[in-house]
Formats: sequence, structure tokens, C-alpha cells
Amino acid sequence: MKQVKWFDRKFNFDETQNTFPEILERLAGTALRLEDKVKDLPENVLSHAIGDTWTIKENIGHLTDLEPLWQERFTDILNNTPELRHADLQNNKTHQANHNNATLQELLAGFRATRQETIALLADIDEEAVFRSALHPRLKIPMRTIDLFLFVAEHDDHHLARITALIKAKNQ
Repeated sequence: MKQVKWFDRKFNFDETQNTFPEILERLAGTALRLEDKVKDLPENVLSHAIGDTWTIKENIGHLTDLEPLWQERFTDILNNTPELRHADLQNNKTHQANHNNATLQELLAGFRATRQETIALLADIDEEAVFRSALHPRLKIPMRTIDLFLFVAEHDDHHLARITALIKAKNQ
């Protein structure tokens, strides 16, 4: 099954119920799901690219590379900034990081640590903060805290699905 490209995804953020606790659970569980998915893979699978796509290691590193952006965008919302800070749509940080030279343990530990920082930032926010918003610069729609972190959870799952596809392709 062909995966939709991330930048082709459409998002509808019309949730009126506070499902933020469930979103936090998804975010907190990403590190475990990621670790479980890749823990027994040999290096030749972890560092194998198909065409010009990222390897498994690069996908893991990319998740870590973007975590500061999610934290900064949350700060933008809390500070009532009209528009969220822009992302590097070329993903230069990931392309330049050389994640394939890192060990799997380093990549997983890095993601776990930075994700735990994000969870700590979000752990005690109140409902007013959950529904506060700023304009998303690429999508051009208001994005509330709840929407931002649903977006992050979807982004996590997008890369987990990509890793699964890379594993399947290498095993065929």
C-alpha cells in the first residue's frame, strides 16, 4: 500500500472535546513503539535507503530533529504569537546530520530524551492552554495546542509506517 506523502496530507482540526490526555498517551508511547519496531534489526537494514528516501536511522533521527520545533511552536501558542514559527521544509537538519553514522542506541536514546522533555512541558497545562491557538504557516489554518500535538502524533505515525515499509522492502 502506497503511503501519502507528509506534505500532501490534509488536516481537519475541528475536535471540540478535550482529547488531549489521549494525545499525550500517543506521544509518550512513540519511543516504545519505535524501539520495539527496530530493536532487532541488523545494521544493513537500519542504514539501507530505497532510492532517494531516508533510511530507518534517518527517519528516527528526523523525529528527534523536529522535536525542538514542536516545543517552540507550543511556546509560540502560549505566548499568543499570531503565527507559529516556520519549519525548514527542506529538512536540512536531517539531511546534514549523518544519522547513519550514529548507533541505533544513540538515536533511540536521543529521541526518548527529547520526547520526554516535550511531555514534561505538556504534563500540567490547563484546558485554556489546550485550546489556545496560532496560525500554522504552511497549512494557513489556526492550530490549537491540541491540534499541534495531534499533528505531531500523526507525524510520528507517518514515520513509523515509513520504517515498517522499509523493513518489509528489505525483507523481500
